[in-house]
Amino acid sequence: MASMPNTVDVSALINGRRLGAFNYRLIALSWLITVFDGFDMIMIGFTAPYMRDELGLSKTMLGNVFSAGLLGMMLGGFLLSYIGDRIGRRPTVVFAAVSFGILTAAVALAGSYQALLALRFLDGLALGGMLPLAWALNIEFVPSRMRSSVVTVIMMGYSLGAAVAGPMTNWIAPHHGWQGVYLAGGIGSLLCAAALWIWLPESIRFLVVKGDRPQLVRRTLQRLDPAIDLSGADQFVLSDELKPERNFRVGQLFHGDLRIITPVLWIGYFASSLAIYFAVSWGPIVLEELQFPRHTAALVASTGSLAGAAAGLLLMRFTDRRGPGSVAVYPAICVPVLLALGFGLVPREAFLAVVILATLLISGGHFGVLSIAGIFYPSSIRACGAGWATSMAKFGAILGPIAGAAVLSSGIPIIRSYALLAVWPAILCLSGLGIAAVVRGRVPGAPAGGSLVVAAGVSGERT
Repeated sequence: MASMPNTVDVSALINGRRLGAFNYRLIALSWLITVFDGFDMIMIGFTAPYMRDELGLSKTMLGNVFSAGLLGMMLGGFLLSYIGDRIGRRPTVVFAAVSFGILTAAVALAGSYQALLALRFLDGLALGGMLPLAWALNIEFVPSRMRSSVVTVIMMGYSLGAAVAGPMTNWIAPHHGWQGVYLAGGIGSLLCAAALWIWLPESIRFLVVKGDRPQLVRRTLQRLDPAIDLSGADQFVLSDELKPERNFRVGQLFHGDLRIITPVLWIGYFASSLAIYFAVSWGPIVLEELQFPRHTAALVASTGSLAGAAAGLLLMRFTDRRGPGSVAVYPAICVPVLLALGFGLVPREAFLAVVILATLLISGGHFGVLSIAGIFYPSSIRACGAGWATSMAKFGAILGPIAGAAVLSSGIPIIRSYALLAVWPAILCLSGLGIAAVVRGRVPGAPAGGSLVVAAGVSGERT
């Protein structure tokens, strides 16, 4: 008997299965590269005191160096997310990983303020699209009910990288200078890039949406689940998404409920990024100014970041089950904690513990908004949706270090910087509640760009 082709609904197949070895391998790869991503972006805050002493940098110059990398990340987010939606997630991620590995190592060669600015900008440009593309790639291989959880697990790699940046700087910089820290980060990133080149798959949803390389779709599905019975004549569809327009347009980010979700997401992400980059860039220096030892300041900042990763992991299950309103929890607690620090209500013997708590809450809230940044967009524009959100957030990230420089140079008591910081978690809290109001009643992880077609499973039969 002749074999009749099937129409395979890839979205129903993915949503109907549990995570398997394929998913765990992909998550591990994405997690590993985000470790070095986090290490690269956060170590500037820990190496800054050494750079300041060696190169004679002022607070304003340091703020500009911090922000140069973030400006590069903002522009890279726009560019690389667009490329990722056009040519694929895999080649764009590998290219970005190789580029930022080389450029991170090259920062070690910077011998002047101007060279630092240029190299941090270029390094940020390569880094800019890494995280949203990693989210998009993983989101497109997991059931919609687990998307926020998977993004949060991946982002724990970023937080781990951020957490080890302080101890690594304390270990390497006294003996090999701040340059040794950047060489270590660059070499590690290049090793990860090699692993990505060998094992990273292309997004299955991306391939189906584009209608390209059905043989690769078939092989990837069989890697995902070896028990799937497929023939060379099968056709592949996504029944839970509308047919995409030919080319991405910015207006697609505002279709349907996205007209509210997208701007509110941008505002919350902006506020969270400003808060976290203010804290990680200037946190160690603020503690030094408050007469705490340099090593202690670095360890406090790292401990807060690592604890924030654990807090984000705790939050993710609530986000997947209860929706984006869960994102508002940590910033709501963070506001009074920061105000207590900033107005001198915390005794010195408890001060470092409360700073760790505040850093935990800022970082945990940031995990929350990261985990929902890409889940509302359909596959055809998911990298652009997450990439644009990330790039808009970089405006806040750029302003964070600059605002910190202005505050610390203004002459106001340095402890007041904690009180000023409380504004931004308050905005994130309101944004999370706003998105929750829009998507109330929708299945978590469902695209919000318009009406959805009910998944039909696998149609057709073999005879």
